[in-house]
Amino acid sequence: MNTSPRPALGLPLLTLLGLALLGLPRVVLHDLGLVHERTFVNLLLVVVPPIVWIAVALAKRVPNPFLTLLVVGLLYGVLLALTHQLLWHVAFDEQPTLGGNLTDLAPGAQAVIVRFFAAISSLFTGVIVGVVAGVIAWALSRQRP
Repeated sequence: MNTSPRPALGLPLLTLLGLALLGLPRVVLHDLGLVHERTFVNLLLVVVPPIVWIAVALAKRVPNPFLTLLVVGLLYGVLLALTHQLLWHVAFDEQPTLGGNLTDLAPGAQAVIVRFFAAISSLFTGVIVGVVAGVIAWALSRQRP
């Protein structure tokens, strides 16, 4: 008899983190300039991880696939933000700068602002991927007996 409690998300935290890590190869390869938009390899690296997330959520019959994959997406967003920050100097030949009224800000201040909003964008991207995967998994889970 299994008396260990089932995690609230239906999967152990380590599994959730492992699923989120599936998205990192694309991030690293993209930041290093080794994979490019509109290529088949990039498409695979974008689509396969969320498909795996959905498959695992369905196979493990997690109690709330939407919430589970939202958390995976959030973890992915955190990893995405950290990876972009770590590879920032490699990804850009010239550091991004602000325009318009913010052009005259000190370069250090511009860097902080640009990096902050890049991190927010990464978190948002991860959450959106988690939401989309979660909605799909939730809908598919309702279709099975």
